[in-house]
Amino acid sequence: MTQNPFDALGGGGFDMNALLQQAQQMQQQLEQAQADLAQQTVDGTVAGGAVTVTANGVGELVGISIRTGEFDGSDPDDLSDLSDLIVAAYRDARAKSEALAGESLGPLTEGLGGGLGGGAAGGLGFPPPSLG
Repeated sequence: MTQNPFDALGGGGFDMNALLQQAQQMQQQLEQAQADLAQQTVDGTVAGGAVTVTANGVGELVGISIRTGEFDGSDPDDLSDLSDLIVAAYRDARAKSEALAGESLGPLTEGLGGGLGGGAAGGLGFPPPSLG
């Protein structure tokens, strides 16, 4: 006689259909939360607002704003500085989008045993936030 390995869980059995239904609901909630994040935006700003980068809640770059008169396009050093500021502003926006994703997805991923590898943001393809 073969014994059901799930009998040890108690309650007289294991309802696989209920588990699958719960997993489908969680997947739908996660997909909806990710779609909502894609519609939200955050700004990363550097140099007192000289450069502002806008990213959506999943970290995609959606806009760059450069304040008029801040940079001379004919000076190579100014252009190099501008490039560095754009990168820094994007990093700021990306950190904010990761925080937003953590807030939005955290409650959903806690039910998956503590997250999606690297936290909620890691589940979206973001690297885990640096601590330094």
